[in-house]
Amino acid sequence: MPELFVTNYNPRYTGVSATAERMAQAHLDRYDLALVGKPLHGLPDPISPALARKLSRTPSNDRPCAVWHVRRDPEMLSAIYARDVLRLPIRTVFTSAAKHRHSAFPRWLISKMDAVIATSPEAAAFFPDVAATLPHGIDLGRFSPAPDRRAAWDALGYGGSEGVAIVGRIRASKGTDVFVDAMCRVMPDRPRMHALVIGQARPADRAFVEALHARIAEAGLTGRFHFLGDTPNDQVRQILPALSLVVNVARYEPFGVVPAEGMASGTPFVCSDTGYYRAFSDDGRCGLIVPVEDAPATAAAVSELLADADRLEAMGRAARAKAEADHSIQAEADGAAEIYERLWAGDDLAVHRG
Repeated sequence: MPELFVTNYNPRYTGVSATAERMAQAHLDRYDLALVGKPLHGLPDPISPALARKLSRTPSNDRPCAVWHVRRDPEMLSAIYARDVLRLPIRTVFTSAAKHRHSAFPRWLISKMDAVIATSPEAAAFFPDVAATLPHGIDLGRFSPAPDRRAAWDALGYGGSEGVAIVGRIRASKGTDVFVDAMCRVMPDRPRMHALVIGQARPADRAFVEALHARIAEAGLTGRFHFLGDTPNDQVRQILPALSLVVNVARYEPFGVVPAEGMASGTPFVCSDTGYYRAFSDDGRCGLIVPVEDAPATAAAVSELLADADRLEAMGRAARAKAEADHSIQAEADGAAEIYERLWAGDDLAVHRG
């Protein structure tokens, strides 16, 4: 029987899904773990919430309770129902990345959690107390630098001699239009430069995507922008170490792991001043931070770094070193494991009783 239940109720693979996936993969060898809801890569086939409730009655390894690690409102509600209505022996852990005050219903749900993990000090500031502050980590074995960046880029087959990319959903909140505008300013002066847009767009964002293509065509750069769509993780892991820069310029990001994945791959970044990006930058040693929604500043920062190959490579080395020191998935998984163990020992870690 499982002792740890990791929930993933969203059928779409999102950033939340990815962070749950990474930590669960790191815990597979440590705990009897069940995935509840929708599939995630590298994890056992998921079980239904109904079966999870049944199995929670008798957790393995003589645990006094099962731990449910949840990350979304429906998952919190499901865990509360199992614990408080069905009176099952369950303790709940919620991970929060949001850097804003939650609305009333999510606040109520969070108040019922047995422990809250925040991903940054800014996220932690919205709770009376948190069990731990654990920045999201990266699997440093799966994301690693290429022996030869230029050869790695050539092998991708997109053309040119240098590449930059934005990774994430194609929509206004992710700043895809800011990226396109900025690259349209930089690329005319760098004829061997290509830009990748990695991510999927919803049907509701069709007009937004069409406007991006129109902007690119107006600049005469259609053949040098590559929209890759929903890209498998294995392919992203091949692309990141081949890039000269990751350029993620979201208008809002709760945390954002893409720059950290780039850092682990030895690739520095230019990012907007949102999410955890400023902490990743390490005062400019690993990447540059630009104002939100500022295409000219983004273009200037990209041009500045691409014009200095030695600086770019030094930043890539510093980025990898910082990822190793501060942003490994093992460190995040160890921190969460400490919370689980404390709950199994009977410690009271709740934000507050409601």
